[in-house]
Amino acid sequence: MKRATLQRIVRFLMHTLTKTQFLGLDNIPLEGGLIIAINHLSYIDIPLIFTNPRRPDITALITTKYQTHPFIRWFSETAEGIWIDRDVADFTAIRKASQALAEGKAVGISPEGTRSHTHQLAEGKPGTAMLALKAGVPIVPVGIQGTEFAIDRLKHLRKPHMIARFGQSFTLPPIQDAEKRAEILQRYTEEIMCRIAVLLPEKYQGFYRDHPRLKEFAV
Repeated sequence: MKRATLQRIVRFLMHTLTKTQFLGLDNIPLEGGLIIAINHLSYIDIPLIFTNPRRPDITALITTKYQTHPFIRWFSETAEGIWIDRDVADFTAIRKASQALAEGKAVGISPEGTRSHTHQLAEGKPGTAMLALKAGVPIVPVGIQGTEFAIDRLKHLRKPHMIARFGQSFTLPPIQDAEKRAEILQRYTEEIMCRIAVLLPEKYQGFYRDHPRLKEFAV
């Protein structure tokens, strides 16, 4: 099956079987390399952003642990996702993601690195900030809600209500002070995560609920 065919099928299924809302789509640049940074609640998160109507060219970084799931593996490879081993410094995955961004594609990433089993934001990891700096591309934060219950509701023939809320794009300034690189990356990671958190109801904000930067965004 071709990627475009899969995308059409998934869009049809999303429209038919779910109540899905994409909010803030105008915040997504229509072209050019772009990182779409999401919170990660469910296996359905990737199909959800895959079907966004603004950037059909989107790909995503997908953890290699999903390679043991035959359907997820097939879907990810048909969708031309990028496998990443999150237990090591996976330079091959970073190179492929950088290449996709250089080609002007959108790349979806979960800065948390894995699904949240509590359905709340976990502490972010610096990989997303590092990739954004390396590629010199903007980031669009996305707050996803409702996907954590989607599979169970579909099993019971109920339409899940899923929302993907896209925030304003932003860029990270280059790091000038090499000695403070780790400290700056940590600050950049918090910036990314707080921009995601402010797009979510409080019950999803988790680790970042009381972060002062989050309160500034909410004003």
